Amino acid sequence: MTDRDWTDPDRAGMGTRDVEKRWRDPAALRRAALYVVSAVGVAAIALAVFLATGASNVVVAAIVPGVCLVAAIGALVIGYRSYRHGGTWPIWQGAAWFLFALMLVSLSLPTATVR
Repeated sequence: MTDRDWTDPDRAGMGTRDVEKRWRDPAALRRAALYVVSAVGVAAIALAVFLATGASNVVVAAIVPGVCLVAAIGALVIGYRSYRHGGTWPIWQGAAWFLFALMLVSLSLPTATVR
């Protein structure tokens, strides 16, 4: 495969749309936003359980970043499936990065609450 194959505008492959920066898909954005809000809601419930149990159990504290990690991996899987079907996958990648960042922030829960 040569460089010409990737830059040929007549080529109908999956890589041809990757350089396009004007993707607009409000339905995918709504689905991704609802997915992120749902994942953050489940993580908030896990945080409430952690705080209600006295904030001393590290295993219960690991549930919050665990929920964010599983949700982020799920968003990457959805993004990959969207990419394979020619959809707007960067929306899902952004959702995954947000959830990964939230997971890193929530990893400090056991140390922030134990005094």
